[in-house]
Amino acid sequence: MTSTTRLVYLGPPGTFSEAALMTLPIADRAQLDPLPNVAAALDAVRQGDADGALVPFENSVEGSVSTTLDELASGDLLQVTAEVVLLIRFALLVRPGTVIDAVRTVSSHPHAQPQCRRWLAKNLPDARWEPSFSNSEAARRVQAGEVDAALAGAFAAPRYGLSVLADDVQDVDGAQTRFVLVTRPGPPPSPTGSDRTTVVLFERDDHPGALLEILTEFAVRGVNLTRLESRPTGAGLGRYSFSVDCEGHVSEARVGEALSALHRVCAEVRFLGSYSRADGRAGVVRPSTSDDAFHEAAVWLSGLRGDTRARSTDGS
Repeated sequence: MTSTTRLVYLGPPGTFSEAALMTLPIADRAQLDPLPNVAAALDAVRQGDADGALVPFENSVEGSVSTTLDELASGDLLQVTAEVVLLIRFALLVRPGTVIDAVRTVSSHPHAQPQCRRWLAKNLPDARWEPSFSNSEAARRVQAGEVDAALAGAFAAPRYGLSVLADDVQDVDGAQTRFVLVTRPGPPPSPTGSDRTTVVLFERDDHPGALLEILTEFAVRGVNLTRLESRPTGAGLGRYSFSVDCEGHVSEARVGEALSALHRVCAEVRFLGSYSRADGRAGVVRPSTSDDAFHEAAVWLSGLRGDTRARSTDGS
């Protein structure tokens, strides 16, 4: 990409999304713009107003960000091309001079409050929580006097003229959030040997064993799933799609054949990309599911089919 590349992220400035985006090499030579919510960021990519969007995908404590999953499962197709995993540490931000006894309202992104639930119950048991589209939006609301405190990264305090009243207020140390860089569809990045593939699978119909059929296509090819969850499709109660992450790259035979088989089984397979894993971890590939094993099997089958055709033409 060129220096005119425009990347958007869940804003306003001071979010963990911005911090995650800044870790990508491409950020050094791109125009970075905050947008008010995940849907706006992804729509900017769909409409061609941005080349990519960095949005939160899942958290190690609170699970997946449902808004991101649902936006990627519907609308014009988008593609994940990279991921970032960021260590998450929360601080309680207030206007200068505010003491903890004066905090009556606390705001944050809906995923932040549960990660600090025990700290809030112990230190601010009577404070009312108010949701915001992002943690830095909560900090802006504190600056504007709309709420008393915000749960956000301590790095957001200087941006909004706030003070850190308490640091490391998260209940679980070492919590991480995974962010994904989303672009318009195109050829996936080249395989690295440490890759992840993301798809959304839509059932053809609801019947006993439907999920088992889907899982079997991965299992028999030795493809390990790293995330599996259901999301309502909006078509009625009991109608779900499955958002799936698996180890490997679509260019690998085991992954490609699994997706090909799922294309026959499912009403729709929405391919959201194959990309390098942020943790650099390579999946374990058994000898029987390696590319060489698939190639040897294909050669063997081709030979059988050739022998069959030969027998049919010479009458033997």
